[in-house]
Amino acid sequence: MTAIETDGLTKHYGDTVGVDDLTMSIDSGEIFGFLGPNGAGKTTTIRLLLGLLKPTRGNAAVLGASIDDESALVEAKRNLGYLPDELGFPEKVTGRALVNHHARLKGGDRLDELLDELFSPPLDRQIRTYSSGNKQMLGIILTFMHDPSLVILDEPTGGLDPLKQARFHEFIRSESGHGTTVFFSSHVLSEVRRVCDRVGILRAGRLIELETISTLLRRGGKRVLVEYDADGPDPIEWDDVHDVERIGDAYQFTFTGSYSRLLSQLAEHEVVEVSIEEPPLEDVFMHYYGDGADA
Repeated sequence: MTAIETDGLTKHYGDTVGVDDLTMSIDSGEIFGFLGPNGAGKTTTIRLLLGLLKPTRGNAAVLGASIDDESALVEAKRNLGYLPDELGFPEKVTGRALVNHHARLKGGDRLDELLDELFSPPLDRQIRTYSSGNKQMLGIILTFMHDPSLVILDEPTGGLDPLKQARFHEFIRSESGHGTTVFFSSHVLSEVRRVCDRVGILRAGRLIELETISTLLRRGGKRVLVEYDADGPDPIEWDDVHDVERIGDAYQFTFTGSYSRLLSQLAEHEVVEVSIEEPPLEDVFMHYYGDGADA
């Protein structure tokens, strides 16, 4: 089953492009990373999917409901959880009062589980006293408390400390294993790599790549650091070698060929030390954006 599907989804604000001709499909149970810097069109896409904005053209379906069909979308949203990038909570109520209010509106089957095992903001204090981390934990509780089949998360770990971030990543992987679909919008590349199955890369409102994380990293080549026993050849002479840098007696470079060919070339020389690693996702991302490219 498809949880989210878009077909030529477009939103323009006069001459400004928010989202342009977005076509993609997200399967049930998938953790899909929606990747791009601030201003790339991620939040505009989410607002279109939620029916908060009307598209200039194109269409989308969420849990089988067209965003053009208001009554169907309202029904579908009963099975949807949404964590916005900016949490506009009422400041003078307690966390518990807000949680109880949401439970009356949409149910709270998982509330005790979330509070006892995962996230525990100080519910009996007014929200105005909360740290940013406590507000984020409260937002996570409100997103998952009614056991939705689809969650849309917009920069979900802002304000969480590293331990809470790691626990949240474990949690959504577990949720995916039980069939929950996670639409994970972020500009934090490390967490997208850690938790997502596939990623869509957005640039200036257009989808410029749609691939699995492993395929993106494989396409980005391998980071190689090699030191020779004596003067060895400059790797710039080899095929599929990029970004060569001399570091003392060693060479560092990116190799986009096969492992077997790389090892064969290295074996022809007296190698003191070699390390071969996959590139950081940041390097792959910069392939699509480049220095100074606009969002």
